[in-house]
Order: sequence, then C-alpha cells, then structure tokens
Amino acid sequence: MAGLDPSLIAGLPTFAGLERKDLEILLSHAQAMRFAAGSSVFEQEEEARNFFVLLDGHIRVVRTTPDGQQVIVRYISEGELFGIAAALGRTTYPASAIAVADCVALAWSNAQWPELSARFPSLGANTYKTVGNRLQDAHTRVIEMSTEQVEQRVAHALLRLVKQTGRQTDDGIEIDFPITRQDIAEMTGATLHTVSRLLSAWEESGIVKGGRKRVVVRNPHQLMLKAESRNKN
Repeated sequence: MAGLDPSLIAGLPTFAGLERKDLEILLSHAQAMRFAAGSSVFEQEEEARNFFVLLDGHIRVVRTTPDGQQVIVRYISEGELFGIAAALGRTTYPASAIAVADCVALAWSNAQWPELSARFPSLGANTYKTVGNRLQDAHTRVIEMSTEQVEQRVAHALLRLVKQTGRQTDDGIEIDFPITRQDIAEMTGATLHTVSRLLSAWEESGIVKGGRKRVVVRNPHQLMLKAESRNKN
C-alpha cells in the first residue's frame, strides 16, 4: 500500500517471520479503513468480505443469542487480527464488531486469504495460532460461567482487561478504553444491578476506582484474591 511503511506492522505477531519485501506485498493488497467510536465494523451473520488488523483503537466483539441477549465475546486491541472468518472456513461473521474508540485498521479481502496464506505460510500459521488462543480463552470463560460465582467472574474479567490493555496511572492500572458497567455485565453473564453492586463495594474497599466509562484497578492483588476465592464475598 503506497505511503504505508512496512515497519508499522513488522513488529506485530500476525506478521512475525515475514521479510520486509513480504510485508510490502501484503500491504499492497490492503486498504486502510477508519471507524468512528460507536460505529459498526461488521455485523453478526453479515457476509464476510474482509479480514482486518487493528492499528489503532479498540474493538468490542459482540454476539447476540437467539433470544436477543448480547454477550461481549472479547475486546480487540492494537495489533490484533479480527474478522478472520475465512480462517475459520466461514462465509459470514460469527459476531459483530463495534469500534469502542476511533479506530484505524488494515483490511484485506477474504477472497485473497487462500492466496496470501499459501504464499506466506507464516501468515497462515500466525493466524491459526490466534484462532487457537481465542478458542482456549473461550473455553476458560465457559468454565468460569459454569463453576464460578458472579464476583469471581467479574474479577477475572477485569484482570484479563488489565493484562490486555492496562495503563499505569497515578490512581492505579487503568483499562485503556471506555468501558461501562453494562459492558462488564455482558462480558460475565451477570445483571447490571449485580455488577454495579460489586463495583460499588470494591470502590469502597479501595480495590477499584470507577468513573464514567472508566475503570481503574487500584489493588490488583486484592482483585486477584476476589477472582480466586470460592467462599468469600
């Protein structure tokens, strides 16, 4: 792609093992796209025309159940692949992708996936590694949903987000994108009321600090104890 330096993506896991000339070829097939905060990148069950690498911003991946309930599957951070339906053998997207903040992404046509993955085997291998890691994450969450109390699930969800996007501030480790209590409820299979009650209690005890679409973990150790505790509230 003219005007885009391969060094911009050279350090990303998706492109590990590729030479500069390979990156230049890949970029020549890519299109840069911008998405405003709150806009849809693609919708669940929409025809999968593209796959993406996020360069800037954060993406919320949401799946709607047959009864209309929304479940936040995961958040996509800078440098990550998303919309990789072609690698899953799908012709439609299994979930919706919503821009949490203003985003910039590179997009490739799904029609190019067979050629690109064959021409650059490490691209295919890195993509399937990403798919495998996400399946493992999904299995972990299924186990949490079936074996843990709500408090543990919420604590585990916050710890995952801190590990993924945490940014050190004077107040503690801030989740580095806008997130609401409703979002946390949709991540953990909990009600908004329950999540609000938990976070309010944790704020009073100094574990977290909340704000409008903002969560800061002030005491990660105590939050980890909440995540691992099976008997205490």
